[in-house]
Amino acid sequence: MDNKVILLVEDNPDDAELTLRALKKNNILNQVVLAHDGVEAIDYLFGTGTYAGRDTSALPSVVLLDLKLPKIDGLEVLKQIRAGELTRYLSVVILTSSKEEQDLINGYQLGANSYIRKPVDFNQFMEAVRQLGLYWLVLNESVPQGR
Repeated sequence: MDNKVILLVEDNPDDAELTLRALKKNNILNQVVLAHDGVEAIDYLFGTGTYAGRDTSALPSVVLLDLKLPKIDGLEVLKQIRAGELTRYLSVVILTSSKEEQDLINGYQLGANSYIRKPVDFNQFMEAVRQLGLYWLVLNESVPQGR
């Protein structure tokens, strides 16, 4: 389980810190790559920009994707993930505070594997992250990389 990378795409430093703390507190010790905006997420996944030359065959096990992001929003990131030859089967969990029903519908239409609204309560958030880690990093069977 330790070699499975989590790509956390979150522009809000408080939410990013909260997610990292919740993962650690739940003994989810996987490496977490933090992308602060949509462009950084795309660069990481496709080995461009800041991440030029990165081995793009080493994909994260799960992408935790916020929707409201600077530069490129989460739905556009999801669109590009699904359009990519190597990334189309990546597990993508939208983790957002958006209560917009249209965001939920668009997320699933664009191929999100799951859509989770961030609980406001810290204990509920901790439990949500625990369950996320258990499901996506332990129980879920992903398409083998390179397929």
